[in-house]
Amino acid sequence: MGDLYIWYAVALIALVTALLRFLPFAIFRGSHKTPKLIEKLSKVLPYAIMGMLVVYCLKDVDVTRVSGFLPALISCLVVAGLHIWKRNTLISIICGTVFYMLLVQLVF
Repeated sequence: MGDLYIWYAVALIALVTALLRFLPFAIFRGSHKTPKLIEKLSKVLPYAIMGMLVVYCLKDVDVTRVSGFLPALISCLVVAGLHIWKRNTLISIICGTVFYMLLVQLVF
């Protein structure tokens, strides 16, 4: 009986996710013009989300020890450098994460 509840939960989550993805297309289709607020949010939110991710990732960094902050600092510089060079967010994040894990596991 417990497995059935899990399947119901997964189905409900999938349904809500699909609705949230397709609802804007249903609301703003055809002759409806996209409101200015939605257009502004679509330009501003990606940067705000990336900023929140940076703060979240660095909130627990121990700045009192070199081995605490140096891997994070170097990895942030790698992410920034890769993003400036390649302009690809996915590559920057993945390479920065791998680089950070290698530094923490092998160097510090």
